[in-house]
Amino acid sequence: MITKKDIFSYEPDLQYQTLAAYFSMEFAIDQSLKIYSGGLGFLAGSHLRSAYQLKQNLVGIGMLWKYGYYDQGRDTKAFMQPNFTQKDYFFLQDTGLVFTVQVHSSPVHVKAWLLKPETFGSAPLFLLSTDLPENDELSKSITHYLYDANEETRIAQSIVLGIGGAMLLDKLGLTPDVYHMNEGHAVPLNFYLYDKFKSLDEVRKRVVFTTHTPEMAGNESHLYSLLHEMSLFYHLQEHEVKSLLGLNGEYFNYTLAALKFSRKANAVSQLHGEIARQMWSDNVGVCEITAITNAQNKDYWKDDILDNAIATGSNDVIVSRKKEMKKSLFKIVADQCGKLFDENVLTIVWARRFAGYKRADLVMQDWDRFIHLISNTQYPVQIIWAGKPYPKDMEGIALFNHIIERARPFKNCAVLTGYELALSAALKKGADVWLNNPRMYREASGTSGMSAAMNGAINLSMLDGWVPEFAQGGKNCFLIQPAPDELSVQEKDSIENQNLMNSLENIVLPMYYQNESEWLNILKQATTDVVPTFEASRLAQEYYEKLYHTA
Repeated sequence: MITKKDIFSYEPDLQYQTLAAYFSMEFAIDQSLKIYSGGLGFLAGSHLRSAYQLKQNLVGIGMLWKYGYYDQGRDTKAFMQPNFTQKDYFFLQDTGLVFTVQVHSSPVHVKAWLLKPETFGSAPLFLLSTDLPENDELSKSITHYLYDANEETRIAQSIVLGIGGAMLLDKLGLTPDVYHMNEGHAVPLNFYLYDKFKSLDEVRKRVVFTTHTPEMAGNESHLYSLLHEMSLFYHLQEHEVKSLLGLNGEYFNYTLAALKFSRKANAVSQLHGEIARQMWSDNVGVCEITAITNAQNKDYWKDDILDNAIATGSNDVIVSRKKEMKKSLFKIVADQCGKLFDENVLTIVWARRFAGYKRADLVMQDWDRFIHLISNTQYPVQIIWAGKPYPKDMEGIALFNHIIERARPFKNCAVLTGYELALSAALKKGADVWLNNPRMYREASGTSGMSAAMNGAINLSMLDGWVPEFAQGGKNCFLIQPAPDELSVQEKDSIENQNLMNSLENIVLPMYYQNESEWLNILKQATTDVVPTFEASRLAQEYYEKLYHTA
């Protein structure tokens, strides 16, 4: 039997004695552990790294995805192609624990693996797998693909994470003071706890919740009848669930249920907190929604040489080190795209989880003006895109390939595949400008700009997500003026494209080429301002102070 001593390689600090179990569908801990897709995983990974550094009494509960999210490859014409390759991880410890979870009223065998803290410098992380010889092929497939496109498989994944994770903790003899759901995927956990404690109040004493989705359509929901049939409600009937939580209608909303089961919840930026409170204000029985802004772990993301040069104000070293990091990134560009970029040319990077509202192609919207931008010999630019659409998102993949096709003829434009931790780090280190242009109020947080600023990349951004808490336009970043809220989506896109191009042509490019001292002042100010407010140690500390501590 695995013991607590086997789980924790450190004695928790006295100020973090509250034991928290952190449930998340994805964790970005290390490039070699491919169990994440994007920002949710990057956030969870930084949280676990900082929890380890602070010696917090926290354990992660996640899923061991056999094929990961997907490997982003290319077809014969160099367009994007999702590939699925079996992943094997010999650095995980087999706990020897196998137990069963009910899915469709049938037993599914679940095995637990442990990522020990010392392996990658993270709080202990348990990963659950159903890919076992005891299971039939359908049950095995539950933990094959992160965010499987099949509705019933997705539901089964939530059952394994929520109910299976809670069962695992009981079998380990760990009794969390707090169960923390990072997004609504683990909501079945609450039905297991309700069965255990027989009281909604007792569940609420123990459960907290982080919501990441600032629009109603993005919050997962399914038919009550299907969820009951699949055993998501554990031992409760449909009418009992509705009565318990004061719900009605045909669809069960994961986020709304999580807000009713929790004693407290948090949004992931101050702006998102305002939006989330408005979204759910008409629902009786939802818990308080505070805001704990996302953050990134600086020790993981920073470049030591650049960081020291910024701290000591060594401008010559800052300039030379940025050029060295750009050269490293440009080797990837040459390898993938056959294009040789120049480290002396201003380099713009757009790279993040690939979703429509993030507008990867906004800079291209006015094609004539885009051509003028990339053809400018007085102020030359290089542009790089990267990101992963969902593997079954045909619209997103089409947009990705559309950008590849449009960028292909230009020697100073490149689209890279394989956007995971390693490429993300290379892009942040090699970027001069980190471009962030989502539609307003759609980006709950958007943490990539934080780690970019830690590496001397200056944000050029819309005032959405975390940015309003950080931004001082012209002092630590550049801003894109938003269009009036009352306009149509098409009108907003057009105006914000013009505002983006105005910022680039009139402010960013002239400063980079004509006023190096001012550029370096902004770069240094950004790196100074992003820590500690947007560093994950603050986040991990704030979770204990605002969410985990009981009255």
